[in-house]
Amino acid sequence: MPHIRLPEGRAGIRSLLDYRPETAGPLTELAEILLRGPSTLSRGERELIATRVSHLNGCRYCTDSHAAFAAAQLPEGAALVDQVREDPTTSPVPEKLKALLAIADAVQIGGKEVQDKHVDMARAAGATDAEIHDCVLIAAAFCMYNRYVDGLATVLPDSPDAYTAMADRILTNGYQDSVPGQRTEG
Repeated sequence: MPHIRLPEGRAGIRSLLDYRPETAGPLTELAEILLRGPSTLSRGERELIATRVSHLNGCRYCTDSHAAFAAAQLPEGAALVDQVREDPTTSPVPEKLKALLAIADAVQIGGKEVQDKHVDMARAAGATDAEIHDCVLIAAAFCMYNRYVDGLATVLPDSPDAYTAMADRILTNGYQDSVPGQRTEG
């Protein structure tokens, strides 16, 4: 049960966006830029970073939703997402992404946990400064989103199929579709 009275019929962060529309715009704009904006990392790769951090934080709503979003955007689908969620070091992703996921893992613990060795490994695997920057910002933002969702004890969707429907919406309309007054229902 949520810690505060939230709009009924909406799960996770979507209920929080409805509750506080004035913060919904900036929060969804940040997600849109980080996960769907121009980048040399694919949208699926960026969703994997969000999924991994959310998994490490134990945020079931964000883990399951971003896992669905990543799976829908990666040719290898849910099987790869599940492997990365559990242990990126043994997953069949490029070395650059493994190194970026190691940075994200460090950020999840705390910003000062990112060491020169993490950055050096990412650079050696071909990561650019912009990719390293964006990885750190995605990981940090998802620590915030996860704590927001779980700190107010939002509810989970009634059905696991809801995550697939959310993925379809995000792929079609983006994150700002979640802003009250600017979204399709669902």
